[in-house]
Amino acid sequence: MAMKIRLARGGSKKRPFYRIVAADSRMPRDGRFIEKLGTYNPLLPKDSEERVKMDVEKVQEWISKGAQPTDRVRRMLEAAGALPKTERNNPNKGTPGKKAQERAQEKADKAAAAEEAANPPAEEAPAAEEAPAEEAASE
Repeated sequence: MAMKIRLARGGSKKRPFYRIVAADSRMPRDGRFIEKLGTYNPLLPKDSEERVKMDVEKVQEWISKGAQPTDRVRRMLEAAGALPKTERNNPNKGTPGKKAQERAQEKADKAAAAEEAANPPAEEAPAAEEAPAEEAASE
């Protein structure tokens, strides 16, 4: 039986409220759980003490029994100091998605085309003036 320490959503529509629970991983997200370990209210400000409340001793007990915390719960435990902080590496964070890159490429192509349309007349004018002078010199 694979145990998880995870969030079970409660609250009404657009007003989320989560219970931190120890549950069998095969059970539904908001379904049957074995023990309630705390609460998480994302609507409260980040510095509020009421935002995340959990019984750290019970959580440690469940982890010692082999329960795996989900990523979100792991972060909360790290913030509470119950787990050592893990170094995360996300090299793709901040790079735009495929569509955004395509849009940027199209924008760059249009800008280059507009720049070419603006610059050549300035370049052609001196060439046109030099050509008659060369012809006169050759005569």
